[in-house]
Parts: sequence; C-alpha cells; structure tokens
Amino acid sequence: MLRTFHSVAAWLAALLVLVLALTGVVLAASPLIDRAQARVSGTSALSVAEVVGRIVEHYPSTEQIERTPSGSLIVYFSAAQNSVADRVDPITGQAIAPYQLSPVMVWIKSLHRSLLLDTPGRVVSATAALMMLLLSVSGAVLLLRRLGGWRRLLGPVQGPLRSRIHAELGRFAVLGLILSASTGLYMSATTLGLLPDNQQMDPLFPDSVSIGTPAPVGQLLALQDLPIGALRDLVFPYPGDPADVFSLRTRDGLGFIDQNSGELLSFQSFGPLQRVYEFIYMLHTGEGLWWLALILGLTTLTVPVMTYTGLAIWWRRSAALVTIADNSPAVQADTILLVGSEGNTTWAFAKTLFDALTEAGHRVHIDSMNALADSYPKAKQLFILTSTYGDGAAPSSAQQFLAKLARIPDERSIPVAVLGFGDRQFAQFGAYAIAVKDELDRKGWPVLQPLTLVDRQSCQTFSRWGQELSNFLDIPFELAHQPVRLPTSSLQLRSRTLYGEAVDAPIVVLRFGLGKKPKLPSFSAGDLVGIYPPEQTSARFYSLASCSGDGEMEICVRQQDGGICSNYLHSLAVGDSIAAYIQVNTQFRPNSESRPSILIGAGTGIAPLVGFIRHNQRHQSMSLYWGGRHPDSDYLFATELARYLADQRLSRLVTAFSRDADAPGYVQDRILNDGPELRRLVLQGGEFLICGGKAMSVGVQEALNTVLAPLGIDVNRLKSTGRYREDIY
Repeated sequence: MLRTFHSVAAWLAALLVLVLALTGVVLAASPLIDRAQARVSGTSALSVAEVVGRIVEHYPSTEQIERTPSGSLIVYFSAAQNSVADRVDPITGQAIAPYQLSPVMVWIKSLHRSLLLDTPGRVVSATAALMMLLLSVSGAVLLLRRLGGWRRLLGPVQGPLRSRIHAELGRFAVLGLILSASTGLYMSATTLGLLPDNQQMDPLFPDSVSIGTPAPVGQLLALQDLPIGALRDLVFPYPGDPADVFSLRTRDGLGFIDQNSGELLSFQSFGPLQRVYEFIYMLHTGEGLWWLALILGLTTLTVPVMTYTGLAIWWRRSAALVTIADNSPAVQADTILLVGSEGNTTWAFAKTLFDALTEAGHRVHIDSMNALADSYPKAKQLFILTSTYGDGAAPSSAQQFLAKLARIPDERSIPVAVLGFGDRQFAQFGAYAIAVKDELDRKGWPVLQPLTLVDRQSCQTFSRWGQELSNFLDIPFELAHQPVRLPTSSLQLRSRTLYGEAVDAPIVVLRFGLGKKPKLPSFSAGDLVGIYPPEQTSARFYSLASCSGDGEMEICVRQQDGGICSNYLHSLAVGDSIAAYIQVNTQFRPNSESRPSILIGAGTGIAPLVGFIRHNQRHQSMSLYWGGRHPDSDYLFATELARYLADQRLSRLVTAFSRDADAPGYVQDRILNDGPELRRLVLQGGEFLICGGKAMSVGVQEALNTVLAPLGIDVNRLKSTGRYREDIY
C-alpha cells in the first residue's frame, strides 16, 4: 500500500515537484553568493552608530541602509535625482560594488512561490510542497524497511543500479527534502490564510518629536548600543523635514528614532508568530545560514535524478506485472495460491504454478498474501510463495499477512506449503518465508510440503520443488518457469588454469577479457557474474576474484556432475566467448577501516577472498583460512598467496587439506586450533567474510561459536553488528 501510494504520488506531482526543486536549487545559491560578497569578518564588535556614521561620510544622500541575513550592507542613496544602491564595506563605509536585484532571480522566485499565477499559483505550489513532503516521508519509511531499520540506515544498498542510485540519493537527501517541503508548506499556509499570518503590528508613530538641529547619525543614542548584527533596516528621515524620524527594524522588532535627540521614541517587539515565521523562513531559504543553504541546494539537486530513477523503477515493475486469467473465486477454489512479492518476480513463478495446477484440473484462486481470508470453504490446500524484503522484512504485498493469520482460528487451518525466494548473499536469506512457516507451525496448520528456499530465482530449484509436489499430489505436471533473460556482454576467454583432476574434483580458473561492445559496468572482487549457458534462460552466478581495474574478469568453477553451466565453462577453450552480466554484491566486502579482516573459504570460495587480498594496497590486516583437498592437486592461487604473504597484503595464511596424508583436516578444524589468535583479532574489532558451500558454512559457524564462547560472543551477535558476512552457494 505504501509503495503504491509513493508511486502514484510521484506520477501526479512529478512535473510540479521538479519545478519547485529546480527553482529551489537556483534560489539556494542566492544566500551563498550574498555571503561570498559580504564582509562580516571583524564587525561583531561594531555598533550600528559606528557603521552608519562611516557610510554617511561617503554617501551624504543616504536614504536607507539594509543589512541582509547573510551580512551584506546595502546603502540606498540619491544620485543625479535617481535612487541607486551600493554594497558597502561595514569597516570603512566605502563601496564594494553596485547593487541591483537580478530580474532573472526575481522571476525565478515568483515561479517558485506562485508559478507566476499569483494566488491560484500559490495554491498549486502549496499542493506541490505537500506532495513533496508526502513523497519524502513515504520514501524514508520504504528506505528504512528496505535496509532493515534505523540501525542499518548507513549500511550497503543492494539491487539494480537505478534502484541503488534512488536509495542512495534518498538516504542523503531525505532530511533536507522534508525540511524544505514542511517549511515551504507552512509559509504557503500562512500566505493563503490557512494559518495565522505573520503580520506584525507597527509601533505607534510618535505624537511629537524634539525640535532642533538633527544630530549626526553616528551619534544617535538609540544606535550606539545596538550591535550591527542586530540591524535589519534603517530608513532615514525625509531631507529637510525636522518632524520626520528614523525608522528602525532589528531582529527583535520595529521602532522610531528621533533625528534630533537620537532617542528611541517607540518600539514594538516581534510577537511569537512573527518569530516563528522568521525562523521557518530562515530554515526554508537558508538566508542567514549559508551552510544550510548549501545543504538544501545539494539535497534539492537530487530531486530530478530521483524523479527519473523512481519513474524508471515504477515502469520496470509495471512491465513485470503478471496477468492472471481464469482466476477462480476464493469461495469456490479447491487450491489457494498466495503471493508475497516486492518487485513482481515472485508473481511470475506463482503464475507458472497457477497454470500447472489449473491445467491439472484444479480450481485455483491466486491473490496477494495481504488478501488472506478468514476462511476458504472449499480449499483443500494452500500454497504460499513469498520473497523477503531487506533485512528479513515482509515484501509489500505481504505486510498484513501475519496480523491476519493471527486472527484466524486454528480449527480453520488447511494443509499448507511455503516456498521462499531470496538471495543467499543476504544475511537474512528467506527470513520472512521462515517466519511465515514458523507461525503456521505454531498455530498447528498441517504441512503439505516442507519449506523450500529458492536462491536467486533458480528455475532448477523451483522445478525440483514442483516435481516433489507433483509426486506428492499424484498429479503429473512440470514447473518449467522461463525467466526474462537479462542484457549481457560477450566476453572472450583469455586463459585457463585447471586444478584438482588428480582428486577427481576438477576446478578451473577462467580469465576473460572485458570486451568493448557492449561494455560491462564497473565491478569489484566479491561481486557476482551471471553467465548464461547456450540455449538457457537461467543464469548461474559466480563470485569474482578480480575488479574491472584489472582489465579482466576472473572466476573459479568446480565441475559438477550434471551441472549445465559448470560443464559448459569447463569445456571452454581459449578464444571462446560467453554471455554474461554483473550483479553487484556490495554487502560482501571488507571494511574500509583499519580493522582486521578474517577471510574463510573452501574450494572455489577462495575466488572473492583472493581478490580482496590482491587489492589490499593499504596492507590492512587480513588473515585467510582456506580448505582444499590436496596441496599438490587443488591448491588454488598458491603462488599468488605466497607473494601476498611476502609483500604483506596477506598477514596470515592457514590452510587445510582433507586428503593430505600428513595432516588431513577441514578449515573448521584449523579454526578450532587457532582459537587464541582469532579471539585476539575479534577483540581488535575484526570481521569475518565467509565464502563457500553451505555445509562448510555450517561447520565454520559451529567452530567459531566454540572459539568465541570465552568472549561471550557468538556468530549471531557478529551478524547483527555487520561483522559476519557470507556468500554461500
């Protein structure tokens, strides 16, 4: 619901918000320019009397002196029967440069405030400000959901490039945009009479003034104790009129000064409403706070980019919407299919299941998880297909599911199967699907099929789950899901190195040239490359050992029995080409600080780890724990690792070989033996980066929990603080 509102509001207000944003950026520059032209250094101790006295010496025909919020002094005076103005130096009273309002800035300010349409335009501008505020607040909530709450606000952002740009800019600009929109809305509301206005009652004009010779302006008593920083405006008496007075405006109020005696005749202090309005005006414009104007200008400058990326994201999501025909009514369906999805990819899998079950003769009702009903009178089975959003949160179409489930009596339960979708590179892989399954188990709902998690939209996993379901239901059908093939680049194989043949576990290190048409986007070690085998619509992902600056793309591939992609890659000869694309994996990176990094892997899991070490030019403390089968057969990157130890890019290397006759073991064994060193690194703030198979990761977690127990720390605690990250396959 919130995401839909955010998208609709963006569409409705896009043009108006862009006008407000672009004109706001230009106006934000005005306080900065004014501040740059002002001379305020050394003036804090000066009184208004001193400064005005010096100005009058150079400008005998002074009519008015104005001090802008940024500190510039403007003198208005008569010259050749014309009113002109100069920007003056408060120290000397001499001219800095002529002063004149820019017609362009006046036009832009009018466009910003009222779209050049007076009152109707002010109403439209106020509406645009309201929409910007709603967009900013809803966007902030969506961002927090995506990142996993306030504690992860500064954490890495995952997803496609446009989505990451949108989120990163939103994270940077959201507070500034909320401030600009809310203050602008307040000012519009006062102008339109929706809130009490800011009109200040003028002080009473004095009934009488002293008669005599006007005192020099620099000797006026009322100005001698007034600091120059408090001045806003001083209007001089009409020349030759002894009954006229000085009109004074300060930061505190308005008053009149006798030109003969120099006394303050009357003064009206600003009321609370006026003070509030001026404070909000300052926050909105940055006038008087040049640094705030800079911040507001930079944050507002993000609006055009966020508008483009936001609409592009919406368009892509809309294009991915799945149309479901022949959807049976919920009260008549024998099969219920509920979907939790953030970007519609899960709906595509659900559509494949829907079609298969419908073709098999079932009356299937498909809907979002938010539409969970209290009962399904004729339903014999329930399927839940859901992704996980951010750090274990519900996707947008499932945010109400658990609350609705809690209200359903347990006796109305029907057999249910849960299928989770996600990405193993995320720490909370499938967490929401697991939470749904746990709640169903707690309420006693019968299990139709055990929970299954699908990694990175794996069609193979989905198909195997479908085969198990087909066998269980005793209904012949096949889930042959065909995902949309993503744009790829053609990469040519430059070199290959084969390991592991002697131990019947072939591993090949492949190095591809980056090519020129189309060119791959920038990537780093730890990112993923998706490779399409010939005539396949599903990509297989491999962790990268290189970065784009190396001039090549390097991966490690273990040959799997029956593995379509691994066998294809192992068959490649130098000069052959592949179709590939990059998937950024910013979550799996060493920290950018000086804290130690403990790298743990087995087999081909060494690929991103050796890439981290290779690019450790700052000689950050890095320890590598790695396991293979035999040192003479599959010791990957052995020569390189020795060189990195020598030049101190690698601080410590601990290996384990399961088929080593002298000292067989696994990487978790070496971890248990190295407990004191690991505890020392953890106490120094060390982080863990683990890459390899699932079984290895389980063993490593158990070993580390044992090692860290004396410190009162476990792996879950390290994960919660971002000090334990995995890339598991």
